[in-house]
Amino acid sequence: MRTSIRLTLLVLLASLLSGCGYNAIQQKDEQVKAGWSEVVNQYKRRADLIPNLVQTVEGYANQERQVLTDVTNARARVGQVNVNADDAESLKQFQQAQGELSGALSRLLVVTENYPNLKSDQGFRDLQAQLEGTENRITVARGRYIQQVQDYNTYIRSFPQLITAKIFGYAAKPNFTVENEAQIAQPPAVKFGSQPAAPAPAPQPQPQPQQAPAQ
Repeated sequence: MRTSIRLTLLVLLASLLSGCGYNAIQQKDEQVKAGWSEVVNQYKRRADLIPNLVQTVEGYANQERQVLTDVTNARARVGQVNVNADDAESLKQFQQAQGELSGALSRLLVVTENYPNLKSDQGFRDLQAQLEGTENRITVARGRYIQQVQDYNTYIRSFPQLITAKIFGYAAKPNFTVENEAQIAQPPAVKFGSQPAAPAPAPQPQPQPQQAPAQ
């Protein structure tokens, strides 16, 4: 008898939780976690490419020491950030560090335009292709994560899910901010074609011949 009562109560409790969005909250929360893992994975993939990129550039452009140092230091700062995607301040620091790395990497790639031998190096060209692919994957993963967080936050703020979320401690998650998103949304330029030719100077006006004075 008691077993039947317990089973009935469990069924009723499960029905109530399902009707209040508990199961959907779990699913959306897991989707956000999986999306964040993919974002971190792609950023890590980019960071793993940088030592080889710096080493290759250094072999041809060792005099660009400051630019190489900036990239190395920016990568080190990224590795020092212990990011917690559920904490707004931690996510902000993560975005800032990744933005600084993107900027340093962009400056490095601009410098390489001055070294034709480097641009023709097969190892450098392979790194170029890998980096370009990684930047595209970062953009896709970050965009998907933003949508997942928006979907999750909208859901737990709607009735009656908001009651369930408060009871079980599910709070809204921070997302990429507009300012930092604009900063890191543009991947570093990784095209190493020839620089556009400088525009031809405007023709100078020809001096007019002096006319002889009238007699």
